[in-house]
Amino acid sequence: MNLLNFYKKVRAYSLHLCDPLYIEDYIPQVAEHTSPPKWHLAHTTWFFEEMILKKIDSNYIEFNPQFNFLFNSYYQTIGERAIRDQRGVMTRPLVSEVKKYRDYVDEKMFLLLSKEIDNDLSDLIILGLNHEQQHQELLITDLKYTFSHNPIHPVYKENFSLVNDENQGKQEWILIEEGTYKIGHKKNDGFSFDNELGRHKVYINNFKISNHLVTNKEYLEFIEAGGYTNFGYWLDEAWYWLQENKIEAPLYWKKNNNDWYYYTLSGLQKVNPNAIVTHISFYEAQAFATWKGMRLPTEFEWESASSLINWGQRWEWTYSAYLPYPKFNIADGAVGEYNGKFMINTMVLRGSSNATAEGHSRKTYRNFFHPKFRWQCNGIRLVKK
Repeated sequence: MNLLNFYKKVRAYSLHLCDPLYIEDYIPQVAEHTSPPKWHLAHTTWFFEEMILKKIDSNYIEFNPQFNFLFNSYYQTIGERAIRDQRGVMTRPLVSEVKKYRDYVDEKMFLLLSKEIDNDLSDLIILGLNHEQQHQELLITDLKYTFSHNPIHPVYKENFSLVNDENQGKQEWILIEEGTYKIGHKKNDGFSFDNELGRHKVYINNFKISNHLVTNKEYLEFIEAGGYTNFGYWLDEAWYWLQENKIEAPLYWKKNNNDWYYYTLSGLQKVNPNAIVTHISFYEAQAFATWKGMRLPTEFEWESASSLINWGQRWEWTYSAYLPYPKFNIADGAVGEYNGKFMINTMVLRGSSNATAEGHSRKTYRNFFHPKFRWQCNGIRLVKK
């Protein structure tokens, strides 16, 4: 697929995700770590205007000069920006104006991509498209988090629960032989984010990893065995998080007349015991693994086993802190703020989920979140000690 067609496909998919929405759905923000659909649509457009169009054309006319302030996310290099937890109070600009903004920027990008461009510019556009694919997944998971606060359990789309997929085939424990493994993305082997580069060797001891992810049935056994009330399974910080927030089950789960239900994007449903558990924090994943007498894989173990396991249904927590690979360098300018400055107090997740955009996954991908966060489609894969 040439770059123009890739651009059109990615940009169209963001709007497609919004097809089931009503105007009222585009605005609310119920937590600082989530953003409204309107903001996602605008911010991903801002990337192309700010990072590309304004940089290559000194005569470029901005669609609206205020949008740089409103839709910059965390780029200190670019200047002041709206307060993150107040994105949902911006009833203006209108949703219709944001869509006009997308059309305006797309028209300029179509013209640019109809011409021959150099490799550096092409790479930056591809980065912008992968950035938008990240926001497509966030748009869906943020929307679910917002909808979950509505007591009438709104339906985003029928048959779009994202939580009822099951493991396939027989569970097996796959032995990975000790040895030296190459970790990280090959620099000239297609797109990657900068945090995947710095391919290097890691020595790994023998371990056995499950080809299946943990299911709701298995996790229910943990709950029923008192897993959430026994501090012995929990890291100290995790135990305080549990007590402070009165956590008793995965996010979106609720008990009604002795039956467990969970909120899904297709409405409230009874928990499917055979489905793969999701919306789990690192704290919960680690506690479950401890209860089972097992552990989570490191990200290096996960990558060394990735060709032998089925992955892609859930982002999988690893027991690896998000740290730089050897020879990692933060790029100059705003692009350098994309990954490197978040390498503190976060844990790595590997794989992808069924909410991840098509073509946006690879075995070297390093997702990362603070261990308390649960609103992404996160799951658990176990390693035997």
